Amino acid sequence: MSKEITVAKPMSISAAFASPKLQEAIHNALNDSAHEKKFVASVVSACTTNPALQACTPASIMSAALLGESLKLSPSPQLGQYYMVPYNETAKDANGRAIPVLGQDGKQLVDQYGHKQWKKISRAQFQLGYKGYIQLALRSGYYKKLNVLSIKQGELISWNELEEEISLKLMDDEEAREAAPTIGYYAMFEYLNGFKKAMYWSRSKMERHALRYSKGYAAKKGYTFWEKDFDGMAYKTMLRQLISKWGIMTVELQTAFEQDISDEDNQQQAPDTHPDKTPATDPFPDAPDMELVPDETPADEQPPISDEPPATREVSLDDL
Repeated sequence: MSKEITVAKPMSISAAFASPKLQEAIHNALNDSAHEKKFVASVVSACTTNPALQACTPASIMSAALLGESLKLSPSPQLGQYYMVPYNETAKDANGRAIPVLGQDGKQLVDQYGHKQWKKISRAQFQLGYKGYIQLALRSGYYKKLNVLSIKQGELISWNELEEEISLKLMDDEEAREAAPTIGYYAMFEYLNGFKKAMYWSRSKMERHALRYSKGYAAKKGYTFWEKDFDGMAYKTMLRQLISKWGIMTVELQTAFEQDISDEDNQQQAPDTHPDKTPATDPFPDAPDMELVPDETPADEQPPISDEPPATREVSLDDL
């Protein structure tokens, strides 16, 4: 008789981080009791304010947080240096096979669109914020100046792309400036040795960029970084473009660029195969620029499942 495969309910983040296995992993990584306590407290605090993160595997949260810690960045959503972003992944058994969702008759269920249903598991991934880019760049000691800002309607007088010279007349009234429509974005840096670089993108160019690289934004999912904080993502894009092409890349910056899941040059996002994939409620009420990344693998591309399901098995911390 076939048995339905189940996925164990994840333990709470605070309980998971108190487990001997994760405590040992944290100690091996940090090797300082006071530092370890501070690290655990900051990560648990960040997860407590984010219900979606609490559903992620503790091991994935620790992995993302340790990467941020290695870069000496804070996980606090209020600081915006980096985020631990939840995303859904198909659960797999010990043989690496996708685990189907079975009905009472033992057959695999399908949704209203005819897609086969697979058990999901939530994992957290590291995503750098634009303030994290600024922190890492300034920490290198090469920069005399580094700036990025939005340009409001009526402020731009001219932009010479060849000479990289911009002429602006910024509004004096900060409240009026904040309320004014954004027409573009400007970023620049100057090294201590005098080398300068600057770039300007119009709002429409940034919009095209977002539509090209964010499938969720193009589909207007309602929960992407671009929809919740367009300016923040635009700042990050400008800094990435500027520093990666013309800046000095320290080891920390290289690590951050390579590990950032929003890497626009390398990330290959799977197409959305479920039109109803948006969260039922906003998973980030206190962090408007958080994003829930769509499923990593389209349902129709899952490995085939035989008529006889594998034996019952639970996914636990030992699998992570």
